Amino acid sequence: MSVDADIAGQAVAAAGDEAAARPDVSIVLPTYNEVGHVTQELERITSAMDASEHTWEIVVVDDGSTDGTQDQLHLAAQRDDRIRVIEHLRNLGSGGARRTGTRRSRGRVVVWTDVDMTYPNEEIPDLVDALGDHDQVVGVRDAEQGTHKAFRVPAKWAIRRLAQYLAQQPIPDLNSGFRAFRRDKAVRYLDRLPNGFSCVTTMTMSFLSDGLSVAYVPIRYAEREGRSKFHWYRDTRRYLLQVVRMVLGYEPLRVFMPIGLMLLAFGIGKLGYDVITKDLRLATNTLLILFAAFQVMSIGLLADLVVRVSKPPGVLDEDDPDH
Repeated sequence: MSVDADIAGQAVAAAGDEAAARPDVSIVLPTYNEVGHVTQELERITSAMDASEHTWEIVVVDDGSTDGTQDQLHLAAQRDDRIRVIEHLRNLGSGGARRTGTRRSRGRVVVWTDVDMTYPNEEIPDLVDALGDHDQVVGVRDAEQGTHKAFRVPAKWAIRRLAQYLAQQPIPDLNSGFRAFRRDKAVRYLDRLPNGFSCVTTMTMSFLSDGLSVAYVPIRYAEREGRSKFHWYRDTRRYLLQVVRMVLGYEPLRVFMPIGLMLLAFGIGKLGYDVITKDLRLATNTLLILFAAFQVMSIGLLADLVVRVSKPPGVLDEDDPDH
């Protein structure tokens, strides 16, 4: 056997060993100042996963905590080498932490959840099992918890209705942070994820817009422990930006074309009125309405072209440089 053939054989064997050692599930946990309950959540998750048939790892991304959370995470990692801790030097937001954790995960299936006691983390094995032949499964919460409900509930309802219109299918819970998905399908969307809470919305819509299968399962949702990271002004502004992203990034024609056609119909009606009542003279506002109609439809067609050209091709896990 030649030296080159021997080296190639060793490389193939090493790759096979790495694939065999890859866990079934990677659980990505963003943390930011969760010192009061992060250890309890880690124990809850490890107990549930140990009782399951899945091999697993926990990828904790500490997002710049200042309250001692990092110390507790490192102690947990020393006790169990299946817990890996990644630290952000500054706070990026839950989306930035989930993006980092997903990139660094090694499991075939990635689970997103939180450590604030809201999600039923003891049910993570059931969530993974519910994935089945789907590409993503999302936990549908049975209640809306948290502060500033007067701002959160209407904003979430409006965004969910828009998302359902764009996706042309029901979406029971667009913002749930409790979900499992196939890593090889998700890596192509990681660069799209914003740093804030709307990362979960982006992941749902990205799967749906590319025709991937998303399933939904009911879950319990409890009040969070510790201080909420939601800020009514900052995060409501982010919700509004998310609406713009959704319109421009997924199915822009579903929004721009109806508006353009309505303006066109109104402009044609106004044109007929001008012809009948003004001796064939066109009013300036009629021309402006018709111009606006064609402009809106042109923007929609251009946005749709950009979306279709920029859609990422299928990404194979073996090609991912993070593996």
